Amino acid sequence: MSTRWTPKTQMGRELTEAPAVVKKQLDHNKAAIDSLVSDLRANPPKFVVTCGRGSSDHATLYAKYLIESQLGIPVVSAAPSIVSIYNRSIASKDALFIAVSQSGKSPDLVKNAVAARDAGARTVALVNVTDSPLADTVDHVIPLMAGPETSVAATKSYIATLSAIAQIVGGWTQDPAFNKALVTLPASLEKALGKDWLDAADAIAKSDGLYVIGRGPAFAIAQEAALKFKETSSLHAEAFSAAEVKHGPMALVTKDFPLLVFSQQDASRESVEGFLEEMRAKTDNLFAAETGHADIKGHLPVVEDIHPLLAPIAMIQTFYTLAEHVALERGCNPDAPPHLSKVTETH
Repeated sequence: MSTRWTPKTQMGRELTEAPAVVKKQLDHNKAAIDSLVSDLRANPPKFVVTCGRGSSDHATLYAKYLIESQLGIPVVSAAPSIVSIYNRSIASKDALFIAVSQSGKSPDLVKNAVAARDAGARTVALVNVTDSPLADTVDHVIPLMAGPETSVAATKSYIATLSAIAQIVGGWTQDPAFNKALVTLPASLEKALGKDWLDAADAIAKSDGLYVIGRGPAFAIAQEAALKFKETSSLHAEAFSAAEVKHGPMALVTKDFPLLVFSQQDASRESVEGFLEEMRAKTDNLFAAETGHADIKGHLPVVEDIHPLLAPIAMIQTFYTLAEHVALERGCNPDAPPHLSKVTETH
């Protein structure tokens, strides 16, 4: 399908590179991933600890849903300050420790990786800069291969992280259907760039804030989408699980309050459909990215022929085109948001 969107910023140009980045990963990361998953299959960890900040932390939530749902191994997100500020080591013997960073330079992530390694964990870094302090610290390095990303708003590096996580889980589970779908992920991302979500732009751009909703793996991209609205459009957005938002947060929903909902075609679909049906009676600005339902107001088209666990990666690809458009409508420069820099070195 044709789209009205064309890249107008560095953020837009970089997000169009994501399909090629994922193709490069698939072509060049096999040896590194095979080495890691061979170890994991021979000696499965008792649990997994993830460590990242911002978009990287949102990517680790995707890892949590994939690893727990496909392997039954618990995944917890580390609070980096426990090690870096409070100087308390965490009992992570027999764990798999996964650190995610584009630059690999943040001191707190490096300290956490060192502490996890010293405590007996197997350590992995998903990192774009492979000659970085974080990469030098861990047992296994999985290059993101996103190349230079100069826009402050991460796009292709976030997608590259999700893709790397999916490739690790695919190797770990040896699931034939999932691994077959991974091979076609670059083509799915190209299709995602051709989906048009700009009908949602005007209502979102004119709002004072919105909720971004997902469930399962899509909750991870809901968190990323909410962050992108904040940093590129100076627009307050909050992410919630479709299972949680109907509690206190619903008090803010009015007829004009926008909701952006991501729904993949998996076991969560029925509950999200019920949520959407209920919300259509509460707001006129409900936008739903899902398969089918093209005749319903607020429908956002998605890549249909994609594995449910990979669908959120394609949806966030399309979302970034919407985010760029909303930013420009609001008079913002998504390449250089106020008060932000590309690399944040947290201690």
